[in-house]
Amino acid sequence: MEFASDNTSGAAPEVMAALTAANDGYAPSYGTDPIMDRVRALIRDTFEAPEAAVYLVPTGTAANSLALSLACPVWGTVYAHEEAHIVVDECGAPEFYIGGGRITGIAGAHGKITPGALSARLAQTPQGGVHHHQHGALSLTNLTEAGTYYRPAEVAALTALARAEGMASHMDGARFANALVASGASPADMTWRAGVDLLSFGATKNGCLGVEALVVFDPAKAWELELRRKRGGHLFSKHRYLSAQMEAYLTDGLWLHLARQSNRMAARLSEGLAALPGGSLVHPTEGNIVFASLPRWLHRKAMAAGGHYYLWPFDQSLDGLDDTPLSARFVCSWSTTEAEVEAFLDLLRAD
Repeated sequence: MEFASDNTSGAAPEVMAALTAANDGYAPSYGTDPIMDRVRALIRDTFEAPEAAVYLVPTGTAANSLALSLACPVWGTVYAHEEAHIVVDECGAPEFYIGGGRITGIAGAHGKITPGALSARLAQTPQGGVHHHQHGALSLTNLTEAGTYYRPAEVAALTALARAEGMASHMDGARFANALVASGASPADMTWRAGVDLLSFGATKNGCLGVEALVVFDPAKAWELELRRKRGGHLFSKHRYLSAQMEAYLTDGLWLHLARQSNRMAARLSEGLAALPGGSLVHPTEGNIVFASLPRWLHRKAMAAGGHYYLWPFDQSLDGLDDTPLSARFVCSWSTTEAEVEAFLDLLRAD
């Protein structure tokens, strides 16, 4: 009964088979392998962006930090939701790679920034004077940290505000596939057509062993990104092992199939949790993450029986009055099965 994170799942069999095949013989290093040529073509085709520059890195933190270092000057600030991964969970890596910039968090319901909130925050940062950070970049997370997603029109409205201030826009797509299949949009409509300049295209959480793509929709920025990746220590020598994962991920729509499975399981889990005595949803379930509130006694029961998930926020305690509601995060992965979901719900329903 594993619902702690999509990071806890294994890699999809297709990805593992691709790695085994790539391990045979010799291949050029540092991203000059023939598999990477095919990956570049696949991503360009997928996003309908024939000029896009494509680079692979091993982690989402590397992808986000390198992208933002490209988008934001050292005297700039990146605007993001206050609960975004780059704000809360990356140990200052984006600021480190930017080389002096900062991140400004913006509040918003269900993990999303609104145009009004972004406009208000931009207005609070004086421009043209030497005493303040300047407007640097916008970063949107899709899926959000609350498990919701931005529609293409919402992305476009926010990036238009950024562009009017001379800022580039970045999308943290660690769970991009989950957002995409939930929306029914095309990859192009969710990104560059909606004004996104840089995309961290996640794969690790959705069935890969460890690979993310950094997609730069403006090819004029490609050389600078290459230098930043090397200087930042994220240019793999045996690059074919990154390339092989990403090729398998994108071939025959595997990435979308895996995301649909995790989203379906989250929808089923969400429905079941909300129907429990004292159960309710904290955020709408739109992807593969469920935020639900349950009485403390149900959490104790679930965890005692081997249910693995996190109380959210972490500072809640299982000690105390039985009926006190505690909120929690439950994450489904590509490998979550209906049988696992039903077994967990049956446990919670049992007297």
